Amino acid sequence: MFDKEYIAHRRENDSKIQSLTSHLKEVSKKAGEFASKIGLKEWGEIIGLLHDVGKASGKFEQYIKSATGLINPDEDDYVNAVKEKGKIDHSTSGAQIIFKELFAEGAEKAIIAQILSLCVASHHSGLIDCISPNGINFYLKRMNKSDEKIYLEEVVKKINVSTKKYIKEILRSQELSRGISIFKKLKVDYDSKETLIFKYGLLVRFIFSCLIDADRLSTADFEHPRLARLRNNTFYKDWTILTKRLENNLKKFNPTGINAIRQKISQECRNFSNMPKGLYQLTVPTGGGKTFSSLRFALNHAEAHKMHRIIYVLPFTTIIDQNAEEIRKVLELDNKVSNRIILEHHSNLMPERETSRQKVLSENWDAPVVLTTSVQVLEALFASGTRGARRMHQLANTVIIFDEVQAMPIKCIHMFNTAINFLVNNCSSTVVLCTATQPLLDRIEPKSRALMVAKEQQIMPDSRQLFADLKRVEIFDKRKAGGWTNIEVKDLVEKKLKEISSVLVIVNTKKSAQQVYMQCKRIKDAETHHLSTYMCPAHRLEVLDKVKELLEKKEQVICVSTQLIEAGIDISFGSVIRFLAGLDSIVQAAGRCNRHNELDPKLGKVIIINSAEESIDKLEDIRIGQEKTERILDEFKSNPENFKNDLLGPEAMEQYYQYYFFQRKDKMNYPVNAESKVGRNDNLFNLLSINTLSIEEYARINGKSPEIPFKQAFMSAAKVFQSIETATRGVIVPYREKGKKIINELCSVKELEKQYKLISKAQRYSVNVFPDVLGKLQKQNAIFEAQKGSGVLCLNERHYSDKFGLSLTQVNGEVFLNA
Repeated sequence: MFDKEYIAHRRENDSKIQSLTSHLKEVSKKAGEFASKIGLKEWGEIIGLLHDVGKASGKFEQYIKSATGLINPDEDDYVNAVKEKGKIDHSTSGAQIIFKELFAEGAEKAIIAQILSLCVASHHSGLIDCISPNGINFYLKRMNKSDEKIYLEEVVKKINVSTKKYIKEILRSQELSRGISIFKKLKVDYDSKETLIFKYGLLVRFIFSCLIDADRLSTADFEHPRLARLRNNTFYKDWTILTKRLENNLKKFNPTGINAIRQKISQECRNFSNMPKGLYQLTVPTGGGKTFSSLRFALNHAEAHKMHRIIYVLPFTTIIDQNAEEIRKVLELDNKVSNRIILEHHSNLMPERETSRQKVLSENWDAPVVLTTSVQVLEALFASGTRGARRMHQLANTVIIFDEVQAMPIKCIHMFNTAINFLVNNCSSTVVLCTATQPLLDRIEPKSRALMVAKEQQIMPDSRQLFADLKRVEIFDKRKAGGWTNIEVKDLVEKKLKEISSVLVIVNTKKSAQQVYMQCKRIKDAETHHLSTYMCPAHRLEVLDKVKELLEKKEQVICVSTQLIEAGIDISFGSVIRFLAGLDSIVQAAGRCNRHNELDPKLGKVIIINSAEESIDKLEDIRIGQEKTERILDEFKSNPENFKNDLLGPEAMEQYYQYYFFQRKDKMNYPVNAESKVGRNDNLFNLLSINTLSIEEYARINGKSPEIPFKQAFMSAAKVFQSIETATRGVIVPYREKGKKIINELCSVKELEKQYKLISKAQRYSVNVFPDVLGKLQKQNAIFEAQKGSGVLCLNERHYSDKFGLSLTQVNGEVFLNA
């Protein structure tokens, strides 16, 4: 590729060189393979080939040789590599080669030019702004960056004649130009201009994802070849084998009673799996066995359509804890290598800015069955930097199951819906929206940002009848003026224990859970347990196993939990007390009561109460949910026939969502204010589509509109984007001997392969905390880095309670959070 060889990377442990030619060809091949999922192989190949071509400059060669010891500090051409790190631009020259060749060759070539050059120019930083909020055309500024700063002329001279000819041929080829047809397929009849351009931006990010993942894999596999052996590299177990394992497991269940209904649901999913790829809804009441039913659909659907993987997307890490365990038991019968079939990816253990070592430890969803969170998927689609973005291409040709989809953050709805339409219509994926309480995502305004869901897209033909068949509880509205004190809640629990041996209390905050737990501990002759997200997954699973054991023995047991227990936890109490919340949460809470109809012919009791002591002023979602639920409860009391006498049925749920979504319709485009990094009132949907205000500011400054096809403020929007109110950070906690051992080993192990395995294990021993909590812990020296510069955070043993998990105060007997 070059007349002489240049250095892309130098391996630390043995000083072996990865040549620039080798790296560029590897990345080109991988990026082309990834982009071929949506028919854009040539686009991936050319950006892979040109992304690091700037490393052939003399300035970069001088830097990397100084950094790796190939130039002695005493030699004249030695430079201070520490000072020079990140300052030598080696990405713009490749971008400019594409830009100069294509941009002026007509509208369609300009589109291709901007997409490809934008990806190359952004491959270290994350997608840059085209037009920034303050009206700067960062894209053209980068494409016009002077030669004395990017060394383009020098680099082009060093590329040999045959490679120059190849680059020109591929940039001028019909195959590359035909890619515009994929671009044109993004438009559908009901698209508005804003929605269409938003999808253009998703396509840009998809191509960017292909480049980033290819680049990171090539680099990581060269630097740590032993670690490379841990990767699947898309060579997975045959779907037929995995399907057979599931079918054999399903035969074990006795098809009587409630299991007969679950079997019917499972069979409907199996029958439906031969449908074409597309968007589907699976509406199943809580306790209907939708986890394995949806898996049955997914495995058979993936086999029928030769799809790459299955991704389970769940709102809470607690659901992953249990579901991964159960699915692993069924599918990993002869699996001897951790995470070869089932990959759990939920904890954010790595910092936002990764070092080269941390990049090696990051996951890229290279597994046949991935269980992850909605946070991780939304970050793959919209977050800043390159860590999340590299995973986006793995969403193509994939069965994606959004379990408990009603928990999707309200501010992300427009972005989420449009992304789903993009994945289904343009990336050959199948998406299943799975819940007992389907939110009205098909009735969003404007219509161009809604999901199109017709009757034939319903996997279950008669969900109304299912709700009647699976009715196992009765609801008692026990709200009262002034609300219930925690002492009164304890008295209510004690009263219910006399009627039935098990009571679950679900509250809205961690602090409330601790306070109610301490009250209930005073109840004699009953074991009381506590659950919250400040307990690591291994801790929660241990508590759940203990509670299940007591339930099976029909011993008196009380469990006080935050809402983490509501979704996906296979557990059944005789009675549930639910602090007032959104009706969707109450429905989910009811799913933990008489779950397997073990009280038949009696019904379980779900009691709704309002708390006098719980503070939710800062929890807008819960507060508005409470308001709308109270409206439904009052209407039900006045006229239950309007809801077919079922407070948990589809009619009540639909009315609740009508009220809830109507009040919050202006929040669905992800609004931002002047205090944000955007610096003004705007919304992310606009910034990632037509970017109106930024263009107006550009026109005010320059007296004309910007003359480029794409004008999105990609980086500004991504930096503001957070899928939950505040970004959390994973902290590894010293729970039991295994948690302590993982921390000790992470502090001492140097080999990357061992670190990789430890990070995977550590997810079970980690807690996600908000920045304010992290700051308070750091002030108390309760947090330390596993190794200097690793970015992996660990918790001091004195700040982890066997009852409550992570604590802001040192653990001395019973502790309470100061938050």
